[in-house]
Amino acid sequence: MRRTADDTATGAWAWATVSGSTLGFLAALAFTAVYGFSWIHFGLFAVMYAITSLGVEGGLHRYFAHRSFVAGPAVTLTLGVAGSMAAQGPILFWVSVHRKHHAFADRDGDPHSPRPLGPGLGGRLRGLWHGHVGWLFTLRRGAWRKLVTDLLKDRQVLIVDRYYGWWVLLGLVLPALAGWALTGRPVDALGGLLWGGLARIFVLDHVTWAVNSLGHTVGSRPHPTRDASHNIAPLAPISVGGSWHNNHHAQPSLAHNRQRFWQLDPTGAVISLLDRAGLVSQVRYPPQTRKGG
Repeated sequence: MRRTADDTATGAWAWATVSGSTLGFLAALAFTAVYGFSWIHFGLFAVMYAITSLGVEGGLHRYFAHRSFVAGPAVTLTLGVAGSMAAQGPILFWVSVHRKHHAFADRDGDPHSPRPLGPGLGGRLRGLWHGHVGWLFTLRRGAWRKLVTDLLKDRQVLIVDRYYGWWVLLGLVLPALAGWALTGRPVDALGGLLWGGLARIFVLDHVTWAVNSLGHTVGSRPHPTRDASHNIAPLAPISVGGSWHNNHHAQPSLAHNRQRFWQLDPTGAVISLLDRAGLVSQVRYPPQTRKGG
């Protein structure tokens, strides 16, 4: 397939995001080795991680990609900005890739299937690497607009998408300013930038990508889906419920991934709270899950 301007831009963003966040994570470790552990920096990391992980899983994934509930302008803007601050790509890009993944899951056409790429252990490892992060550097967008025709009609989504770079910058500036405001010390502004900004992007990226790669390789399969999706229970807390991946592939339009009482799904719980508060509506719950459950 011939490389397009969209492909070039996507590749440039991929290199900038992956290399920048990796270097930032290493810098954060070095910073802590020099200045010592700080609960302020850890707190900024935790808060920004919670905001952006819910923005990805609740916003980019369950709301924009699967339309599992209906939201007004304020919630749409909040979810769009929170998801964009994760630096995993603009709304239209993220949604088009994910919808293509569901359309071709673990078959030709799936952007990030971890299927073996060759024989033996080497082929399995190459496939796993491709499904985790390698796909970002080889992605061809193709007729991606056909996958997001509904979002292209939404002026608010288009505005958030257009200013994606500014939202990524905001996700870096906010923890830096918060660190400065809490202590008045430049070193804590730097700590906020490194831990609440770059290291947070790095960790959330790899958690999201682990659902793509490991989530189609290991774990449990309570639903006999046509793809190789698996549930990975240990990843549920840090993926805010996204790692119940086999549950999701079995019923992708639902707002909840939890199908057993013990399955932790923070994103589903937040959506339920928004529903109870009247901030979202037409939430698609699993049959056994009541509103707020």
